[in-house]
Amino acid sequence: MIAVRLIVLAAIMLLWMPQSFAQAGDPIARVKTFYSTLLDTMKEAKRLGIEGRYKKLAPVITDTFDLPAMTRIAVGPTWTSLTPEQQAALTSAFSRMTIATYASRFDGYDGERFEVDPKPVERGADRIVNTRLIQNTGAPVVLNYLMRSSGGDWKIVDVYLNGTISELATRRSEFAAILKSGGADALIKTLRARSDKLLAGS
Repeated sequence: MIAVRLIVLAAIMLLWMPQSFAQAGDPIARVKTFYSTLLDTMKEAKRLGIEGRYKKLAPVITDTFDLPAMTRIAVGPTWTSLTPEQQAALTSAFSRMTIATYASRFDGYDGERFEVDPKPVERGADRIVNTRLIQNTGAPVVLNYLMRSSGGDWKIVDVYLNGTISELATRRSEFAAILKSGGADALIKTLRARSDKLLAGS
């Protein structure tokens, strides 16, 4: 009897579990939530302007992407030799640039929609979520996400453009050259300048 009551109680808890908590343990739901906000932003793009798009996207991108981990991966081995202040500044600059990039790129709506494969692909402890951006003209754009769980909270740690090109691998190669020539301060300055340029757009 006690066992039955415990099962019933567990079922009730699952039914009443807050949606945000349930989504934290589901990589597919997390990507869909991100895409829902992104699509809404695209539909309101002209009214919002780039600063409005940035403000609308910032919370969901921060919640969906593990931006501190992505910064560490993009910087590479040099990360461990940086001061805490430099690490914090790089994480902030990288995060701002990531949000500004989405705000700049998704600047309108022409009937686009996102498709998300309901079955993530296992890659060890990680998951790959396969998605496509369907456009009225041109071939679909493949955007796949590498997701990693920390305490049951799935977040994006890399984006594969066209399904295979790692965004962080590209960043890492680029960042390595800047770090070699000018150090962390030069990279921080570069990332901030890029964000400023993106946010200066319409």
